[in-house]
Amino acid sequence: MNINNQMNLREEAARCMLCDNAPCSRACGKGDVARAIRAVRFGNEGIARQWLEGCCESDLEKAEHACIHYDRPIRIREIVKQLPEPARADLPSLSIEFCGLNCENPFFLASSAVCTNYEMVARAFDAGWAGVFYKTICLDEINEVSPRFDVMHREGDKGDFTALRNMEQLSENPAEVDFEILSRLKKNYPNKIVVASIMGSTEEQWIELAKMADRAGVDAVELNFSCPQMRLAGMGSDVGQNPELVTFYTSYVKRSISIPVIPKMTPNITMMSNPAMGAYFAGADAISAINTIKSVTMDERAEVSGKWTVSGLSGRAVKPIALRFILEMSQNPVMKRPRLSGIGGIETWQDALEFIQLGCSNLQVCTAVMQYGYRIIDDLTLGLQHYMASRGITELSSLVGEQISNVVRPSDLDRDTIVFPFIDSDKCIGCGRCHISCMDGGHQAITFDDNRKPHIVGNKCVGCHLCRLVCPSGAISVSKRVPKRITK
Repeated sequence: MNINNQMNLREEAARCMLCDNAPCSRACGKGDVARAIRAVRFGNEGIARQWLEGCCESDLEKAEHACIHYDRPIRIREIVKQLPEPARADLPSLSIEFCGLNCENPFFLASSAVCTNYEMVARAFDAGWAGVFYKTICLDEINEVSPRFDVMHREGDKGDFTALRNMEQLSENPAEVDFEILSRLKKNYPNKIVVASIMGSTEEQWIELAKMADRAGVDAVELNFSCPQMRLAGMGSDVGQNPELVTFYTSYVKRSISIPVIPKMTPNITMMSNPAMGAYFAGADAISAINTIKSVTMDERAEVSGKWTVSGLSGRAVKPIALRFILEMSQNPVMKRPRLSGIGGIETWQDALEFIQLGCSNLQVCTAVMQYGYRIIDDLTLGLQHYMASRGITELSSLVGEQISNVVRPSDLDRDTIVFPFIDSDKCIGCGRCHISCMDGGHQAITFDDNRKPHIVGNKCVGCHLCRLVCPSGAISVSKRVPKRITK
């Protein structure tokens, strides 16, 4: 399969609306067409064909005719033609230890709207999620606004967004109700990991909530020092920005209970290591990061009685920021590689791998579940297992932190060599996007001839690769790294 075909395959799969009880699969009858397309959408095209065994051309044609896409049917038959034969491999276990807890895989629901009652969490556990950080419990009355969500997306990308802004606060249930739910979950799912996320406003409240969690039989508590949209001062990210408060509250809770304590850091700060070190020296068993990023969106459909406010941004757009904070803590010489639970924009198994390789042994997912449902756990686990099998890795823990040493300071990067872009004329469609971007945002190193063909001007190209990033057809790749020319 060439790169251009692979790109088109993913583009077409991305058009799929990921229907519930998908008509295409029902019409096919012999295979699960929707499941195969979903595998492609979430980075598992190499194993997608396994859900189509036994399907013939007429079966796929029926599935295509049954597609209810609002614009035009997904080209199911063309997608299937481009799928490789699935790799056959003995898949390794994803079990991993976190804070002394044996987890069947590293994937947990993040404390949020995706886990607010017993029925939701039970369905997630049945689907294959290893654990839950239950929606944050407090002792104050919670009164939410409507609407409470807004999104960032390109015009026309219906149902798919780059980032989600939410104004939700904490659990609206009385604390006693939530702890009873957690007790039932642990009783009925003893092999799953149940974590109570709690938030107090005083020392007494933090201790009271921690003890209630301990009595409920949960496996650990997460201390929410990071919610960006609390309507009361002295809670959420107000605490997470104050290293002394983080230290004190973590210490109070640690002295009150015997189960693991996991403070959750706010990204709304310059140096996360400062409060994280406070939690570390107070005896925290692990650190969760990140919570949502303070932001403003002003879509008229998201206003609340004509007003807007600052609230939390999540989703795939925040992943690079989350990774930066994870790396900061992993490389902190004082903390000596703390246990980390990574959060922020995890949608595919490749996203998850990046967090693991920078030091996380536990992962939390929220926004992707809100978009696509608990079912994505299949693609997260299968993708990670097949990746491990391809490298001959049998223990997930061996991947934890393996790339930390390869992320260096800007001053330590190789500045003596260059990688020039390479334009494949067979794949180039002659749109000229590379020329426009290089002329107006680069180094004027691309010409565009009368035949609508771009050409690299070698003595002007600095190897920035803006052209490759804007190319819509995948026609620009990288060449071999070579020494820079010495100029006088």
